[in-house]
Amino acid sequence: MALPKEPRQKMINLMYLVLTALLALNVSSEILNAFKVVDKSLVTSNDNLSSANNTLYTSLKAKLTDPMTAEKAKPWYEKAEQAKKLSVEMDDFLNQLKKDLKVESGLKMVEGKEEFKEDDLEAATRLFGEGDGGKKKGKELEQKLKDFREAMLSIDPAIRKEFEGTFPVDISKIIGQDGKEKDFTTAYFHMTPSVAALTLLSKFQNNVKNAENLVVTYCHNQVGAVKVVYDQFAALVGQSSNYVMPGEEVEITAGVGAYSKAAQPQISIAGSSASVGPDGRASYKFNASGSGSKSVPVNVTYTKPDGTKETKSFDVKYTVGTPGGAAVMPDKMNVFYIGVDNPVTIGSPTGWDKTTVSISNGTISGQGSNRIVKPAAMPGQKSVITVVADKKSTTFEFRLKPIPSPIFKVGSGKVRMPSIEFKSQTSCRAELENFDFDIRYSVVSATVYFSGANFPNVKTASLQGNSLAPISSYINMCGPGSVITFDNIKVQGPDGTRTIDGKSIALY
Repeated sequence: MALPKEPRQKMINLMYLVLTALLALNVSSEILNAFKVVDKSLVTSNDNLSSANNTLYTSLKAKLTDPMTAEKAKPWYEKAEQAKKLSVEMDDFLNQLKKDLKVESGLKMVEGKEEFKEDDLEAATRLFGEGDGGKKKGKELEQKLKDFREAMLSIDPAIRKEFEGTFPVDISKIIGQDGKEKDFTTAYFHMTPSVAALTLLSKFQNNVKNAENLVVTYCHNQVGAVKVVYDQFAALVGQSSNYVMPGEEVEITAGVGAYSKAAQPQISIAGSSASVGPDGRASYKFNASGSGSKSVPVNVTYTKPDGTKETKSFDVKYTVGTPGGAAVMPDKMNVFYIGVDNPVTIGSPTGWDKTTVSISNGTISGQGSNRIVKPAAMPGQKSVITVVADKKSTTFEFRLKPIPSPIFKVGSGKVRMPSIEFKSQTSCRAELENFDFDIRYSVVSATVYFSGANFPNVKTASLQGNSLAPISSYINMCGPGSVITFDNIKVQGPDGTRTIDGKSIALY
């Protein structure tokens, strides 16, 4: 079969060829699953092609009613209908072959789902073959594909001239690895697993629908480009702001998406009819009052392409704030920690277009209410956030503290540990306990002393990271009564490198 020009179809065809080659080696569950993946892609592609073809048929039919194109469209519409009829007949035949193949493979319904022997190597041979018990569907399929190709190309001489060399349905000679020609049935269906044969039938369907698309597109292009008809409508509603202060203006807009005058929208907002502008939208303005959550009902009625009317209802929600000063709310606690990002939420009573935010002893980044503070001062000092809202300045003071030191741990972290538990450990770590930020430290280095049982003399070793592999030989010597001391422990965190308290572990 000729490879199509469209990249997706090329990919699907190549996948099928690769999977067919793999079948010669082993019918594994992985290969069967791969065929199912390819078949699913082919079915999806077939559905997409059907949708594209229907769009072309609809457009051609519309051109028949347009005085500007009716005369030219009539003969090409009839040719496109011929192609559609041929394609439907071929597709129905292939679908029936799929059903027959599943029956040959022991089809049964289990809990409403089809089940059959997907790896059956004889079902396709029986259905398509010509030997004893063969139903000879292979020859019939080969002839129908040849007849379909000839009939499609014979719709018009111009179609034959355009596509004869690249037509997707092409039953060419099949040459085997031994250099000899193979017949159609043997090449495609002899000792082929059922799932692979089904995938092949889906591929033939894909070729048929591709051929239909080529022919119908050609017919359509002889008349003119696709005329887009907006046949879907959606009511659209929006507002200028969802958070306002008393006295501020709120504007609500409503309309129909993909607007056409034929939609004849009728719009009511807050119980009152609103006039529709030339762009199909209506506007409603009012001043906010009170405080808290509010909503405004909006109804949009429009005429659908089939002449029926549809109404969509919405509740446009907004919040009216309470006048007051600015506010800063720390997301963690009333402290900024040095060396890390401290998230804060800042409120403004006037809107961010009239508000500025600054900080001393650090930097503050972000937009709107959500900001990130990074202190630059030393522990014991303070940072001050200044919020200027509508020329009114408010300050907020925060203490600066260092991140507490992490705790060195091996295994459970206990200072007394069964020797068998300790000897099974492969790494150490440094953990921050009871701290609000998700901060991680890694061990940079440490000095390790081994003493007690099994160590007549103190042994000294060193670590250069979290792994205990460098001291594994000493760990293997440990037993009940041994004491392991980790000292001069250096760790790396977001605030840099620091030395933390050591730890001794007594084994029992």
